[in-house]
Amino acid sequence: MRYRKLGTTNLDVSVICLGTMTWGEQNNQDDGFKQMDYSFERGVNFFDTAEVYSIPTKAETYGKTEEIIGNWFSQNNKRKDVVLATKICAKSDGNSWIRDGGSNLIFDKKNINAAIDGSLKRLKTDYVDLYQLHAPERKVPKFGKLDFEYDPDDTWVELEEVLYSLQDLIKQGKVRNIGVSNETPWGVMNYIKIAEEKKLPRMASIQNVYSLVNRIFDIHNSEVSIRESCGLLAYSPLAGGRLSGKYIGGKNPSNSRYTLWANRFDRHNTERGENAIEKYVSLAKKLNIPPATFANAFVNDRPFVTSNIIGATSMEQLKENIDSIDIRLDSSIVQKINDIHLSDPNPCV
Repeated sequence: MRYRKLGTTNLDVSVICLGTMTWGEQNNQDDGFKQMDYSFERGVNFFDTAEVYSIPTKAETYGKTEEIIGNWFSQNNKRKDVVLATKICAKSDGNSWIRDGGSNLIFDKKNINAAIDGSLKRLKTDYVDLYQLHAPERKVPKFGKLDFEYDPDDTWVELEEVLYSLQDLIKQGKVRNIGVSNETPWGVMNYIKIAEEKKLPRMASIQNVYSLVNRIFDIHNSEVSIRESCGLLAYSPLAGGRLSGKYIGGKNPSNSRYTLWANRFDRHNTERGENAIEKYVSLAKKLNIPPATFANAFVNDRPFVTSNIIGATSMEQLKENIDSIDIRLDSSIVQKINDIHLSDPNPCV
């Protein structure tokens, strides 16, 4: 395993981060335990979850993933050996079962305090190493949207107020470091600027989507990540599993997300995307590298990436994903990747 610093903190995190959002839905607790055991044995010391998991979100499984992780910690003494990240749910049109409901899930002190206390209870720990804002309160392009639809009546808790609330959690020992997710350059830079001016906690990471078929981060936040030491925690590196090649030709594998919820994850299910995915899968096979391993290897070595958040519903998938840490794509292979990319950039936003 390889490790990198998490932002400007003193934490060393594995380049592979274990994603957990299927635990409690597609995977049960036993599956989750096996994935954590295996990942830990392979040197993965970084686990990422969220209060809203498992996915798809629903009242019956709210917080289930955190509970599974907490139960694993209660059965061993590994808590101090794991860099644990979770997220507070953001304002949305859904999630009516969380606290006062979706549109009321603002980042005020009340919600932040209630969210962290709930997460700590489910995780069976008294602190998290990285506490992330799951998405901006502001109306910004996210989750498959590119266009910024300006709303003069848009409101949100001021970023400075959010930082003061998070600072309180750090002072209480409940949170060690903070980060953002699905955030824009404006948001990241303003959080950093305010933190420097007011001597408030600094964002350590940006958890945004990134894969062979969605490289928006390259032209979006990559310079911010590098120059501000606020690295990317890349999620959906396989475009929801599609870069494994298992959906090519209209296949619908059992217990896979696009078979179970075809319309829920449509950002990665596009005609342009399928054309690009076929090309990447073909290139991987010519190199005798499993397509999933190949796609993850590309993400692992991007200069702005701190860690690559993998996800799996089987042990075979998990092994292929972690195996990517041992694959280094040379410049000639990266050029072939870029040739495919430039022929039709970012087909799965």
